[in-house]
Amino acid sequence: MLSGRGRLVRVSTVPAPSRLAWLDALRGIGAMAVVAEHLLPWFLPELRPYWFSLGIYGILVFFLVSGYIIPASLERHGDVRAFWVSRFFRLYPLYLSVIVAVLALAWWVPVRAEVPRDGSAVAAHATMLLDVVSVGGVADTMWTLSYEMVFYLLVTALFLVKGHGRSGLLSMSFAAGAVAVGLVASGAVLVGGLPAYVSGAVFVAGLACVVWGRFRTASACVLGLMALALLVLSSRVPWLGVAVVAVMFAGTAIHRWERGDGGLWPVAVTAVLVAVAPLRAVEGGWWWVQADVWITTIALAGATFAAGMALRGRRLPRVLTWLGLISYSLYLVHHPLLKYFVQVTGDLRQAALPYQLMMSALAVTLVLVISALTFRYVERPMQALGRRLSRRGARRLQGAGDPRMPGQGARHDGVLGHEERQVPDRVRDHVVQGDAAG
Repeated sequence: MLSGRGRLVRVSTVPAPSRLAWLDALRGIGAMAVVAEHLLPWFLPELRPYWFSLGIYGILVFFLVSGYIIPASLERHGDVRAFWVSRFFRLYPLYLSVIVAVLALAWWVPVRAEVPRDGSAVAAHATMLLDVVSVGGVADTMWTLSYEMVFYLLVTALFLVKGHGRSGLLSMSFAAGAVAVGLVASGAVLVGGLPAYVSGAVFVAGLACVVWGRFRTASACVLGLMALALLVLSSRVPWLGVAVVAVMFAGTAIHRWERGDGGLWPVAVTAVLVAVAPLRAVEGGWWWVQADVWITTIALAGATFAAGMALRGRRLPRVLTWLGLISYSLYLVHHPLLKYFVQVTGDLRQAALPYQLMMSALAVTLVLVISALTFRYVERPMQALGRRLSRRGARRLQGAGDPRMPGQGARHDGVLGHEERQVPDRVRDHVVQGDAAG
């Protein structure tokens, strides 16, 4: 086209790369690392790395991304109700679908022994607070959702009492807490079904108040304090839970540093404390908490996140951003699918390498196809429903003269949603063009 001075100016029709594609790519990398962690021992045990933990690496990347993005979106819009409506329709539909599928096929592949056969399992699954009440999930990967939920409860309480700006201090405090808890606690202090039942009742009542606006701040504070208590007193591995929350607040601190609201030194302190947390712990528990493995895993996760930030604004491989788009489905469905696959094929650990490779490719293809389908037919429609309900609720509250939190704009219904467009500093919630645990 011609410019104002008569010069020919070439106008590119190729869309610019999304400034948030790096977050999608990180989720894609994290999701596939967790898939590989669970696939290799069953399909290609000789290829499994032991110098770092693939699974913990992927989970730490997820937690850094959640910490970076969740508080930023909530603070931008200031609508706690929209936040929780979005979280419910983002997380629960697929989560409940996987639970139903696993239970329906329990006649073929029994439910894990770690899942109690009583009401405490129902209460713990209803709140997603599984690991922090020492209840196993029907799908192995569901334990990380406990810490996502704890983080949401803490962030909500901090936001409402205006204490959310001290992310660096929070990350260092939780990291120091992980070291201290590791020195004195080998496991849950509160055991049995009581934590699951009590937390379930408080969770439902408290969130009802938070969503509908009755005693909102007081209820959010009660939920936040409950989350802290569960984290320290009834978690399966208390030091690990506290360290995970430290990592998530470190992600928030990175975002604040990026927009000029803080320094990076709290993130460095947090990393050092988290690195040493299990080294003197009363109960280590797994091979991946050995000093060399644990520190290498943390370093790789941090380096991956830093590399993603360094590449923000650049065009990234579409396969990574697509994997990020379906990452929640990938994360939840892959482990049950791998179990069913092995149930059909039999033990592959002693099979010939070509056969192992062929079966691995088939299994990964199956996981990707099913994950794409669950994203298309479960996640995306339910996210759209959540946005519609959020908009209707917002209109009713506005008509009733509901006061709005500072910073809440007219587009608040998109908070943490599929179509988010107006968030500052290159921040949009979760997957670009498709919205956690994460």
